[in-house]
Parts: sequence; C-alpha cells; structure tokens
Amino acid sequence: MAVTLKLLRDQVIVVTGATSGNGLAIVEAAVQRGAAVVATARNDAALEALRARLSADGGRIAVCVADVSDMAAVKRVAAVALTAFGGFDSWVNNAATGTYGTLDQVPVADHRQVFDVNYFGVLHGSLVAARHLRERGGAIVNIGSILSDRAIVEQGPYGATKHAVQALTDTLRMELEQEGAGISVTLIKPGAIDTPFPEHARNFMDQPPRLPPPLYTPSVVADAVLFACETPRRTLYAGGGGRLASLLSRSAPRVSDRIMELVGTFAQQKPGDPGDPARRDNLYDPRADALRGTQHVHARTSSSVLQVQKLHPAVVMLGVVGAGIVVALGRPKGGRR
Repeated sequence: MAVTLKLLRDQVIVVTGATSGNGLAIVEAAVQRGAAVVATARNDAALEALRARLSADGGRIAVCVADVSDMAAVKRVAAVALTAFGGFDSWVNNAATGTYGTLDQVPVADHRQVFDVNYFGVLHGSLVAARHLRERGGAIVNIGSILSDRAIVEQGPYGATKHAVQALTDTLRMELEQEGAGISVTLIKPGAIDTPFPEHARNFMDQPPRLPPPLYTPSVVADAVLFACETPRRTLYAGGGGRLASLLSRSAPRVSDRIMELVGTFAQQKPGDPGDPARRDNLYDPRADALRGTQHVHARTSSSVLQVQKLHPAVVMLGVVGAGIVVALGRPKGGRR
C-alpha cells in the first residue's frame, strides 16, 4: 500500500509527553490547525487542564493518563483514540526524561529508567501504532535528538537512548516498507529547545543544568512534527545549531570530541539560575509542567534549516544545480589577466 497521508484537519493525532515542552507545543498547534488530538502523559492534573482549555475553544481533544514505559498503558491510549474518534492517523512518540551527570555519577537504576521511558516508550508506541495503522495507513513520528548523532558529556544516558531511538526508527521503517504497510516513519532531531527539560532532569552536577545555546522555541519542533504527519520524510532536523553540530561530528569526530571535552560541562551549567523548584526532577514521578523553561535564556522562534528541509527534494536539487551553474558561468575564461 502506498503512503498517503491526510491533511491535518482530517487527522486524529496521538501525542505522548503531551503536557510539557515539545509535546504541549505539538498538541496546541495540531488542535489550532483543526486536527483531533489524543494527549497522553503521566500528569493527570495537567492533562485535564489541557483538555478543558482546548475544548473550551472548540478543540477536539481526548486525554489518557499513561506511563509510556508500560506497554499495557500505551495500549490503553490507543483504545481511548478508538472510543473518542474511531482510531488515529498519526502517532507522535515524544515522551522523554533525562539526567545530568557523568556515567559514574548516575546510578544504574536511573540509567534504566531513562531507557524505560525514552527507548521502550518509543518502542511501545511504535508497535501499538503500527498494528493500528496497518489497516488504514498513516504516520509514526519519533522524537530523537541531535544527540542521536553527537554524544555529549553530562548527558550520557539520554544520548544513548537517542542513539537507540534512531536505530529503532530506521529498523521500523525498513520492516514496514518490506510489508508495504503504507506507513510513513519519520525521525525528528531537535537541537536545544527551550523546554522545562533542564528543570525536569535529575541533576548530579554541582551547578544547575541548562541546555547549551543556540536554543529554539518548542514551536519549531511542533512545526517539524506536524509537517511529518502530512508529508513523508525520513529525517527532519529542528534547529540549525543542532544540524551544524551533527555535520561537525561526522566530518571531524575527534575535533568534535575535544570541543565537547573542553566546554561541554560549562555549556550545560547555569550557576544561580536553577529554574522553578516545583518542576525539579520528574525522572520517576510527574512534576509541574509547562511549555517553556523558566531559566533566563534566549530562544529563536524559527529555523531556516527546517524550512529548507520541508521543500520538495526536487526543488532543493534544482536549487543546487542552479547555484552550480551560476558559479560556473561566473568564472573568468582564459585565466587571470
């Protein structure tokens, strides 16, 4: 079956990790553009507040409290989508958690918890979504990270899960293509996004954590995700800073390692600005959620790199060829005079 994706206004979209950061931005943008949404997260109160706020404005939204590390809970989310809207067309695996600290500082139990949420949560969601979408086609959108490409000090467990999510996503795509399942599978790779992640992550450093600049607002990730719900793409980078770090890592891995070793810890600390204490450490239990972090940072509201990726590949190729022709015609003939 060929991949054919509906317009957003005709879709039902499931979003995990829906009450905070990127997930919240995705839900709000999807409802604003006319989609029906099934929002799921661990935070019952935040889910109900989100449902009340969006439905009061005419939005179509259902909610389901679920921990994505629990397969039975993820199946329950799909059941809610069937009951509320007759099924779903796109499934966005966004829920994630993290830690700050060296591999030795982070207890093994915390390593496992990060994997339970970030990797097994994506696995659970992908399997449940694929079983449903085989009957109707649609999209699975997984949120990876620039750390899928480039490891960084102080976030070893998180980076490891994002490498694993990339491998999982690639495998899922190949298997579904083998079947001719008609399901688009996209990996979104955000750079540093101004979400409550530094406040939510369990911190073992001696200073408050932060995300290294440049930062982007969660709306940039929402833009990438909703584009992928309508348009088949393999990978989308959300944020030019992250794309640059990826390219540097691939072209000069040892240089990239040295940069991380020299400035990686400093770039991820914000002395004197811990953010909101009510949000601190949601590794095992939900804490206060929000769209953006409360630390004093600057975040860009758009990404030119993302907009270029959204162009049809043929348009990009024509642009490259055209630029090459212009350069070739501009060269002087016969050498210098």
